[in-house]
Amino acid sequence: MTETDPKSLIRIARESGANTPVEPVNLGQRVRDLRKARGWTLEQAAQQAGLARSTLSKIENGQMSPTYEALKKLAEGLAISVPQLFTPPSKPQVSGRIDVTKAGEGQGHVTVTYEHELLAGHLTKKAMLPYRARIRARRFEEFDGWVRHDGEEFLFVLTGMIRLYTEFYEPVDLRRGDSAYYDASMGHNVVSLSEEDATILWVTSLS
Repeated sequence: MTETDPKSLIRIARESGANTPVEPVNLGQRVRDLRKARGWTLEQAAQQAGLARSTLSKIENGQMSPTYEALKKLAEGLAISVPQLFTPPSKPQVSGRIDVTKAGEGQGHVTVTYEHELLAGHLTKKAMLPYRARIRARRFEEFDGWVRHDGEEFLFVLTGMIRLYTEFYEPVDLRRGDSAYYDASMGHNVVSLSEEDATILWVTSLS
């Protein structure tokens, strides 16, 4: 195990990708993808939108150009705006991904203040970085300044008691079952107030 801070964990988990040009949206395919993403049959989607099943089928298969009224009904049925019908997803849609991490089998990364266990380590291009952390630090002075990095962060106390220090707020004490969600670019540090090292679940956004 190597000496690694949370910012380095994010760098390890984040995958770099080349920018690709945005292609025009195929309305029929877009509607079909939105319908399937909700787990709806053609009949169910048609009922939600207040359209005939045959009409929706023709739209999905590119056999007719819907009127604006039909587009409004479609958008309302899918609970989105009309412009979103013509806006491609910002990221490729990936379904069916799973990565199971058994207890104690995560990728370990140790720092002076924390002992991290990176979870779901086999999945690439994740939107979130989940990891379990054992809090070794007992005093704020043990840190070499604030920890800060891109994204937002969620922590959930698994065992023990911690004190969460943040750059712009008073310290807050959290016990087992307590949680916090915060801007990770704001300086933050966590210390254990328990006799034994406290443990927490951390989830950091990678976008």
